[in-house]
Amino acid sequence: MSFQLTVLKVLAGQSAGRASVAEVRRAVEILMNSGRDWTDRMKRLAEQAPDLNIFSARFVVRDALGWEITQEGRQFLSALEKAVADQRERLQSTIDPLSNELHAHALDAAKPHGALCDRRRWPRRRRRKARSDRRTA
Repeated sequence: MSFQLTVLKVLAGQSAGRASVAEVRRAVEILMNSGRDWTDRMKRLAEQAPDLNIFSARFVVRDALGWEITQEGRQFLSALEKAVADQRERLQSTIDPLSNELHAHALDAAKPHGALCDRRRWPRRRRRKARSDRRTA
């Protein structure tokens, strides 16, 4: 399913919504191999449309010149992306209060105190020089 969603995204990204099969194949190959980010994004979209067939649903039409996304295909893709974004936002809003508290606590615990502060701020060479200056004074 994520392959078909990638095809929809490629066609939606074309100015006329149309591309030759070779152009679609090349763009899909690049996106599918671009890394985990794209793959994860397409999996999230595919979870919302498990039985998707872009051709039988008439989201993409084929002819001798190539493939073209239909207006229904654009609307479907837009609605699907909005649903996934809303779901992620709801999930994030339930997680954020806890993670912000934990993050703030972790930052407080990581702050240097006392002599450690000087050590971390000063490079070793400057600390040695400061020590030797104190001895001679």
